[in-house]
Amino acid sequence: MHADHLALDLAVTVRHDGHGGVADDLADPAGLTRWVRARADALRADLAAGPYAAATFTADDAALAAAVEVRTAVRALFARAVLPGLPSSADADRLPPARQALDRLNAAAALVPVTPRLDWPQDGTATATRTVAGAPAAADLVAAALARHAIGFLASPDRDRLRACPAPRCVRYFVKEHARQEWCKPSCGNRARVARHHARHRAAAADSADPA
Repeated sequence: MHADHLALDLAVTVRHDGHGGVADDLADPAGLTRWVRARADALRADLAAGPYAAATFTADDAALAAAVEVRTAVRALFARAVLPGLPSSADADRLPPARQALDRLNAAAALVPVTPRLDWPQDGTATATRTVAGAPAAADLVAAALARHAIGFLASPDRDRLRACPAPRCVRYFVKEHARQEWCKPSCGNRARVARHHARHRAAAADSADPA
């Protein structure tokens, strides 16, 4: 997982649960805590600009609500990006309109203005860091960081390679890495091929049973 694909990683926290339903990796603050800490490298620069460190971040209810709101906006814009293809079936009928999602994403990114800062010690190497004024709330810091990554992804060429996996029961989005890629992962391709095989056999059985 690359830092510039953090928005994709956020979107697929809504996933197939393996039993015909949909699971949510961000169902509670503990889930968001695990998710952020597992992506400490990708979020280090974003959270280091405030009073929190990604590796030790602990989410509360407000941070969870903010992250889920950004995810909802991201998934709505992903649904727009894959048109005229079908979006993920997990929540396509419950997402806000794309214009509203865009406004939400931009508003979240603006919650924490970030200022670039150059550090260059006399006997060391120049490094670029980011700073924020004051001590923003964890919810604002997380929402702004996720929104900025989403804006970067949606404005990149990868947006045109975004797809919703068409495999049975899968609800994931993925970035198409090569021309022949159809599924988010090989197991989805296997499941789709098995489903097509069974469908052909059912159709053949129905034809042979037709008295006409």
